[in-house]
Amino acid sequence: MLLPWWWELGDPCAWTGQGRGTRRMSPATTGTFLLTVYTIFSKVNSDRNVYPSAGVLFVHVLEREYFKGEFPPYPKPGEISNDPITFNTNLMGYPDRPGWLRYIQRTPYSDGVLYGSPTAENVGKPTIIEITAYNRRTFETARHNLIINIMSAEDFPLPYQAEFFIKNMNVEEMLASEVLGDFLGAVKNVWQPERLNAINITSALDRGGRVPLPINDMKEGVYVMVGADVPFSSCLREVENPQNQLRCSQEMEPVITCDKKFRTQFYIDWCKISLVDKTKQVSTYQEVIRGEGILPDGGEYKPPSDSLKSRDYYTDFLITLAVPSAVALVLFLILAYIMCCRREGVIQLVHHSAIQKSTKELRDMSKNREIAWPLSTLPVFHPVTGEIIPPLHTDSYDSTNMPLMQTQQNLPHQTQIPQQQTTGKWYP
Repeated sequence: MLLPWWWELGDPCAWTGQGRGTRRMSPATTGTFLLTVYTIFSKVNSDRNVYPSAGVLFVHVLEREYFKGEFPPYPKPGEISNDPITFNTNLMGYPDRPGWLRYIQRTPYSDGVLYGSPTAENVGKPTIIEITAYNRRTFETARHNLIINIMSAEDFPLPYQAEFFIKNMNVEEMLASEVLGDFLGAVKNVWQPERLNAINITSALDRGGRVPLPINDMKEGVYVMVGADVPFSSCLREVENPQNQLRCSQEMEPVITCDKKFRTQFYIDWCKISLVDKTKQVSTYQEVIRGEGILPDGGEYKPPSDSLKSRDYYTDFLITLAVPSAVALVLFLILAYIMCCRREGVIQLVHHSAIQKSTKELRDMSKNREIAWPLSTLPVFHPVTGEIIPPLHTDSYDSTNMPLMQTQQNLPHQTQIPQQQTTGKWYP
C-alpha cells in the first residue's frame, strides 16, 4: 500500500489536528490511520512506534501536553498548569542520538521536535530513542521510549534533488505541517513532478551560519531538500544561466520567473539553490573484498624475560646534580667578581659622601653660627691656574652679619665673566 506523502513525514500524531493543524483524508486512509493510532497509543505509558521511510523526512513532535499527565497537578486550584518542561533524547544505551536524528526545543514552554532523514543502513533495525521529560518546577522526570521502525522506500533515492535556502524561516517553523505542506505545494507547482518528497531539513546554523540579531524579527534561515522523479523544470534551471551567475557573484538577486510563486510566504535565496542529478553521477563505490578474518602468521610470541638486568643509577645521579651545581657555582663567581672587584663609580660615591657631610655641617651651623667655617669654604684649587685660593673670609670674620646670598666680588685669580654693554660691545 502506498502511503500519502504527509504520512512519510513520520509521526502521524502530528497530523491529527492536536496543535499541528488538520488534513483531509480519504475513508480508506482514515481506516489505516486509526489502526496505526491504536497501535501506538494502546498503552498510555508504553512505548511509541513510528514507521518512517528511508530517505524521507521524519518529524516527531514531543508535545508538552502529553507529558503533563506524568507530573502532579498545579498547586493552586483553578489555575491552568503551565510548567516549564524540557526534554532529553538519546539512543538507548548511548549518550546521544543517531547521527541522522536531530532535536530542537526553543524554550521550556514550547514543544520539542525530533527530525531527520533516516538512512538506508538502518532499514529493518528498530531504533529505540529514550525520551526524558524534566519538569523544571517540581524537578520530577518522566521517561518514554520511541521505537523508530525504518522502512525501505521503493524509489529510494529519488533521482532529482533540489535544495532551497529559505531566509525568513527558522527550522522549527519549517517543520510545522502547514508550513511544510505549503512549501511542497509551491515546489510542486513549479516542478510538476509525479512524486515529490521532503528529504531533509537543516538549520543554517548547522551549516556555519551566524546567529541573527534580535531585531526586525530576523530568522536563522533553513535549508530544505526535496526530491522528485522528473527532471528539473526550466524555472529551476534559470539560476544556472550566465546572467544570473554573474548577478550572484556581485551579491545581487538573480532574475527568476517563478519566484513570485514563493514570495508570498517564502523568501528563497536563489543563489544558494543546489540541483543534484543522481542519474549523471558516476558511482565511485568499490566493493570491499573481505578476507577470512585471520591475521597472517608472525611467528611465536616471545614475551620479555622475567629476570631484568640490574642497572646502576649512581652515575646518572651525579651527572644530574653535579652539572647544574657546577654551572651555578661558575655563575656565582662571575657575579661576585663583577660586583666586588670591578666596581665602577668610586669617585661618584666619594662625591656623594662629601655632599652628605657638607649637608650635615650646614644643619649644625643653623643651630650655632660661632663654629668654624665649613670645609666647603676651605682653600680650593683655581679651575684655570691650579693655584690655591684663600677662603672668602678669615676666621675672625663676624659670621652673624653674613648675608645668606653673597654678592659676587672680583677676587684675585678669579675668572671674570664678560658682561654685555648697552652699546652692543663686549668688554672683558
